[in-house]
Amino acid sequence: MTLLRRIAFAAAVALAGQGALATDLAALRVGDMKKLNFATAPAPMPEVVLLDETGAERSLAEWRGKVLVVNFWATWCASCRIEMPSLDRLQGAMGSDDFQVLTVATGRNAMPAIEKFFAEAGVTQLQILRDERQRLARDLGILGLPVTLILDREGREVARLIGDAAWDEAEAVALLAALVAESEPVPVN
Repeated sequence: MTLLRRIAFAAAVALAGQGALATDLAALRVGDMKKLNFATAPAPMPEVVLLDETGAERSLAEWRGKVLVVNFWATWCASCRIEMPSLDRLQGAMGSDDFQVLTVATGRNAMPAIEKFFAEAGVTQLQILRDERQRLARDLGILGLPVTLILDREGREVARLIGDAAWDEAEAVALLAALVAESEPVPVN
């Protein structure tokens, strides 16, 4: 992360802790974040089984208690190829007990193709999840790619961005830091 991004992140976290950003997330919708649409009411996620890189079954519920950025993508998606490195850098900058970036390859994306995609894009910090039958994507009304959802600590969709974005830019980091800071951690059972 560049020095400018580190400063922006530190400032966002400091301001959010003082309540200045927590009360007006709309003011942080600049740059690519203008495409981010906040839900009028948080929507629960459907319980759908995803597969990880080993074929083990996973659920988004495993990450409850964290603010999540969940990106739906595919190996054939040109915009996804542009966006994915920024999601990787975002995970590197913000990944913690409070925040996680998850990528969900939707549709038929074979593991060798996913691994090749990640290697070519320089992605090293993101976990691989697959929605092979597109059940989660279909249940969420995702018709094109990429689409990114922001989930609150209770696993509910609070915002959605259709299309690609530079997720590691200062405006995105500030907005996400404010979302993390404004919500109190929820005990995970």
